[in-house]
Amino acid sequence: MQKNKLISERSLKGFNSINWIGVYTLFKREVMRFLKIYLQTILGPALTTLLFLIIFAMALGRSSNLVEDIPFLEFLAPGLIVMAMIQNAFGNTSSSLLSAKVAGNITDLLLPPLTSIEFASAFLAGAICRGLFVGISVALLVIIFVPLRIYNPFFLIYFSILSCALMGLLGLISGIWASKFDHVAAITNFIVTPLSLLSGTFYSIKILPDKFYLISQLNPFFYMIDGFRFSMIGYSDSNVYLGAIILLILNVFFYIISVLMLRTGFKLKA
Repeated sequence: MQKNKLISERSLKGFNSINWIGVYTLFKREVMRFLKIYLQTILGPALTTLLFLIIFAMALGRSSNLVEDIPFLEFLAPGLIVMAMIQNAFGNTSSSLLSAKVAGNITDLLLPPLTSIEFASAFLAGAICRGLFVGISVALLVIIFVPLRIYNPFFLIYFSILSCALMGLLGLISGIWASKFDHVAAITNFIVTPLSLLSGTFYSIKILPDKFYLISQLNPFFYMIDGFRFSMIGYSDSNVYLGAIILLILNVFFYIISVLMLRTGFKLKA
């Protein structure tokens, strides 16, 4: 009761009343959680992505050019980097929250005087941080085999952060909703992985028939891949500005959903 009173009083005072120490502490907890097992959370995904690149290099490396005179591996590399980023951003929030629920110590996270906005923001920042760590690790390995360049630094930062943020929010919502690890595994296996693989990571959607081309444009993962690829090699299959707006809208929408779920205590409070 006292916690709710403190939160209500702080929410009336505005920006200056944000519990910055609490937000930073929860964010730091999330970062330290995945850094302690960096072999699994950072280097593991980086090596797996590198294996994807090597396999495609051996299978298709002798092909001339894929699109617009861009060598296939240079076209492929940005998609693999951002795919690893978004999958790990999703896994960070979903596994962290669900682990706390299953272990029975979710109360330790809910007890501090943090508003739902502060709670969601700390988890979101942790997911973005992990996604960026993985992206940098993948890039450092990939650059050994494929020349990487930055075509547009602003879009590189924009699509990196918003892509990780969107998946971090989806992971947070999944972690709140799920009651056991099988639930999150189902979302990963039947939604996240298929949509990321069918987002134009390994091919240009312009080669698809008209019907499948339109379907691909309904996939939000496509705009993550396409925008990030444009930021590195200057090529895109769609309007990059439209993709940037769509990602921003989706982030705002899912952020509001996650905050509302936290505020109501959906599947978090007995």
